[in-house]
Amino acid sequence: MGDQTPCEKLCLGLKKVKPYLAMVSLQFGYAGMYIISMVSFKHGMSHYILATYRHVVATIVIAPFAFVLERKIRPKLTLPIFLRIMVLGFLEPVLDQNLYYLGMKYTSATFASATVNALPAITFLMALIFRLETVNFKKLHSAAKAIGTAVTVTGAMVMTLYKGPIIDFVRSHGAAHHGTSNESGNQHWLTGTLMLLGSCCGWSGFFILQSFTLKKYPAELSLTALICMMGMVEGAAVSLVMERDMSAWKIGFDSRLVAAVYSGVVCSGIAYYVQGMVIRTRGPVFVTSFSPLCMIITAALGLIVLAEQVHLGSIMGAILIVFGLYTVVWGKSKDMINASTLELTDEKTGTQELPIKDTTKLSSINFGNSIEGPDDGMSKIPPKS
Repeated sequence: MGDQTPCEKLCLGLKKVKPYLAMVSLQFGYAGMYIISMVSFKHGMSHYILATYRHVVATIVIAPFAFVLERKIRPKLTLPIFLRIMVLGFLEPVLDQNLYYLGMKYTSATFASATVNALPAITFLMALIFRLETVNFKKLHSAAKAIGTAVTVTGAMVMTLYKGPIIDFVRSHGAAHHGTSNESGNQHWLTGTLMLLGSCCGWSGFFILQSFTLKKYPAELSLTALICMMGMVEGAAVSLVMERDMSAWKIGFDSRLVAAVYSGVVCSGIAYYVQGMVIRTRGPVFVTSFSPLCMIITAALGLIVLAEQVHLGSIMGAILIVFGLYTVVWGKSKDMINASTLELTDEKTGTQELPIKDTTKLSSINFGNSIEGPDDGMSKIPPKS
């Protein structure tokens, strides 16, 4: 093989960087959603109806692209795949988002985005259970994944159980009205935190099931459209049960409409598609490893736009979560290097062992003997499965 041209090197470099750029861009999108959603809640929008409208918009936007661009490669939709899509439509669009929105209303946008940092640890544990990840404690980088997961969970527990004093980064006078119902506020804070952790479990389950579904249904756009459609149907059913007042469905040209359109296009349509593409090449743990960036962006926006208060427990927990998370990411990066090295080694040895041309009958028989044992004088035909 000759040396690569500068154009080939550039294309190869862009191919390697593309998953990182995609996931970083999504974190900016999620950060904007947290702030816009919080504003719409303050204007009286129901989180059940927001989750439903979000997937109405996502279905309308994604379905035409899926129908046109994947009409030749779209696999047949079988009953097992449809049942998986139904579960996917419930796990993230209904369970995760409603628990998340409720938790964010009880706490704050900054705290909610920080709690999502437990997502990589939960996803890693689920990946271990379903054998998508392995841990070998004899190797440092492999043990680092387990240690980082434990540190991340510890950070999430600190954020849950310890609130601490308010850290006033931007001088505000909002602390005075928090002392009136401190006990009730702490109870809501704990309830909200448990809901946020529950939403992380639902989101992690979504990533794991999505990775399995993509192996059977490798059409990211079509799968995204179907998930959004099922999320719309199931979310509407839940909303009709939980919101009996039909006037709650009315929205005008205000923050509620902006929240539905923005979260539908960016955080459901585009996000499901991009995550699906990256999951196929890097796995679900890689996809969830960028959430600390979202926390930083949201904290800055929440502090400036919403004048939210940051507590010491949130800062301490966030530091532990970020430290543990990047320990996991370091271990994952070493795993990828080792896997690519092993793959290159196998390719080199394979080209030497396999016959390039089937020139003689003897070469085939000798190759079969090298695998299956000494020749017994009869040609060995593999049994039909």
